[in-house]
Amino acid sequence: MASLDDLFKRPTIPSQKRKLNATKDPNEIYKSIKLNSKADARTNGQTTVEDDPEEEDDVAGPELPSDMEAGVENDEEGRFFGGGITADTAEVLDFIDERDLEAVAKPEMIDSAWVRKLALNFERKISKNAELRAKFESAPQKFMGSEADLDADVKALSILSEHPELYQEFAELGCVSSLVSLLSHENTDIAIDAIEIIGELTDEDVEAEQAQWDVLVDAMLDADLLDLLYQNLSRFDESVESDRIGVLENLSSRPSIAELIGKNKAMIPWLISRAQTRESAVSQNKQYSAEVLAILLQSSATNRKRFIELDGIDVFLQLLSAYRKRDPAKGTEEEEYVENVFDCVTCCVEEEGKQKYLDGEGIELCLIMLKEGKMSRPRALRLMDHALGGPTGNSCCEKLVEAAGLKVIFTIFMKKIDTQSTEHLLGIFASMLRSLPGDSAPRIRLLGKFVEKNYEKIDRLMQLRRDYSTRVSNVDQRIKNELETLAAEEQVDMADEWLSRRLDAGLFSLQSIDTTLAWLIAEDDGARAHIQQLLADRDETFAIIKSTLQEQLNGTNTNTEEKDTAIKDMLETLLAFL
Repeated sequence: MASLDDLFKRPTIPSQKRKLNATKDPNEIYKSIKLNSKADARTNGQTTVEDDPEEEDDVAGPELPSDMEAGVENDEEGRFFGGGITADTAEVLDFIDERDLEAVAKPEMIDSAWVRKLALNFERKISKNAELRAKFESAPQKFMGSEADLDADVKALSILSEHPELYQEFAELGCVSSLVSLLSHENTDIAIDAIEIIGELTDEDVEAEQAQWDVLVDAMLDADLLDLLYQNLSRFDESVESDRIGVLENLSSRPSIAELIGKNKAMIPWLISRAQTRESAVSQNKQYSAEVLAILLQSSATNRKRFIELDGIDVFLQLLSAYRKRDPAKGTEEEEYVENVFDCVTCCVEEEGKQKYLDGEGIELCLIMLKEGKMSRPRALRLMDHALGGPTGNSCCEKLVEAAGLKVIFTIFMKKIDTQSTEHLLGIFASMLRSLPGDSAPRIRLLGKFVEKNYEKIDRLMQLRRDYSTRVSNVDQRIKNELETLAAEEQVDMADEWLSRRLDAGLFSLQSIDTTLAWLIAEDDGARAHIQQLLADRDETFAIIKSTLQEQLNGTNTNTEEKDTAIKDMLETLLAFL
């Protein structure tokens, strides 16, 4: 057992203690101080802060940046000392700023070279996306980046709408076909964007010449655009906002190719079905469906025939019946929807649709609207005017009398109404006098309305005639003054413009009034004498009525259509009575 001395014995390992440096001799320190004339022995070799006044301005901490200018003040909290960047970094930033200024000053030139570059990139993005989709079909995350790039390139094509002069080269490069093919892309966002771009490129606001527009549209049609558009109508889900926009773009991008759209057997039925879909509030899609259908019907007789065969008139009359006493709110989708439904029916009742209009009780519906409607009243009057017109309008004229409509229309006629409603009423009078058979009960009842109450309706007609005659005469005088300053060739070029001015002044209404007056002069002696007296009060004779009819007859001599031949025969007969 170890002894206590062994336990406390100094270890044999070397000591790790740090040794102090040898101190200087106090005498040497004292002598060195005394050698300095400004030293004080009492400081004992130790200095204080006051010993070096130059150190008062020193600031502890890191060294200031090298680019800091003298005299630059810090912010209120003293946090910033300068730019915080090196000279090399500042030089790089200056270079970037210069390049940006050059880019603003020199915009990219949009020309044929730009289109070729755009087309090449566009085709590459399509090919890359198709390749990745096929390769990683079960791993969407691996091709989503390429789809984002493709979507961006599709949207970038919108700038072409500002440069229609490049449409031809864009089509010749095959990009139009590629763009149309994207309508069948699996990603509906890309398909929607493609439809939107097609709508922008073919928009009526694009300042493209007809030849430029034709090249683009022909390329789209060759790529089977219409079939792909129709497929998208049933493909997109309207409950999703983005898909709803896609459907709207479908409906708004095709009004100028109505004939071709109508050839698609499923298109018009789809539009009819969509326009009558029940909704708590009329949606924009429903309104667009009625609007596009109205455009198709106004643009093509084939489309109108197809609409009539599908009982579209009966369907749309039922839609209008909801507004016989109720008006849609102003400025809403519903108001525009109602106007478009009226347009669809109106443009179809001029031809084969008259019988469908009668079978659907269209006359009765219009009379209810004339009596009780507000917003629908002028539109119903316009619809009735078109239905009663034409060589086959006699059945509608007879139905109007049978449905006790004479009282309704003559009551409106005697009130103060707008110009358009007056023109439609005058058209209805002229159509009934032309179409109702002579000595028939409906015609006798019509003539009786004109002569009752001391010829007040004839007085109203003569008052309107003076107003329209004055307006047309003023325009004729201005045209006469222009004739004196124009050469023969210039006069020919201005003929259509002058006719348009005269029609705007009320030429058609004046002709309708004089035709009605001529019928009354020919069929009723009392009406003849009353009209003659009213003319004499202003030193006028039947000659002014005769001149209007003669001008109208001269305008029909160049036409050989059946309806124009019937009008010509009628005018010649009336002129004989005058």
